[in-house]
Amino acid sequence: MDEALVRAKIPQDLVKVLGVKPRTQSKAEAFTRSFLRNSLQPNSRLDPRSVLSHKAVLLDYARPKKHKRKSKKAKGLNARQKRAMKIFQIKPEHQRYKLFLPLHELWRQYVMDLCNGLKPTCSPQFVQQKLLKADFHGAIITVVRSKCPSYVGATGILVQEFKHIFKIITKEDKLKVIPKRNSVFAVEINGFVSHIYGNRFEQRASERSAKKFKVRGTIDL
Repeated sequence: MDEALVRAKIPQDLVKVLGVKPRTQSKAEAFTRSFLRNSLQPNSRLDPRSVLSHKAVLLDYARPKKHKRKSKKAKGLNARQKRAMKIFQIKPEHQRYKLFLPLHELWRQYVMDLCNGLKPTCSPQFVQQKLLKADFHGAIITVVRSKCPSYVGATGILVQEFKHIFKIITKEDKLKVIPKRNSVFAVEINGFVSHIYGNRFEQRASERSAKKFKVRGTIDL
């Protein structure tokens, strides 16, 4: 539409009919601007001033985000399923002392490396601290003291360690279950004899390796 038509004066023949008074040019221009300003509502999203003053403009190309696929991890067996499958049970034909002698030799080499060769100059405190966090699968242990006299003197290769018990294979090819609580065990490595207090070993081997032990006295049985 032509701007001149918008601002054109009302004809004289319509002034009396409409009953209006013509305005001056300055007032007419002010009225037109205010009318257009109130009538037209510009989109604030398209206003460059509002975009630049309130938001950051990214000029670089933004790559579309890739949806990461969730990897499905295999779920392990729970305790009930392990018991049902008898995973921790050693078959009678495998309960032979000679079968576990190679495991004992591997354990001896493991402890020698852990304790820096078990030299005569090694302090007993250093060796004890290392053995507290060591894995004893394959060690030959002997029950030296216990509140149950029938356990005293039992000797064998440790084949399984649980939170509260040791399972050992004796030279007579017998599987014995020894409780840790209220028992003291002796372990001999190259002439060095270390005593294990079962009350302080009532943990799984994996948990014991990460635990910090405090030096404190032990009450004798």
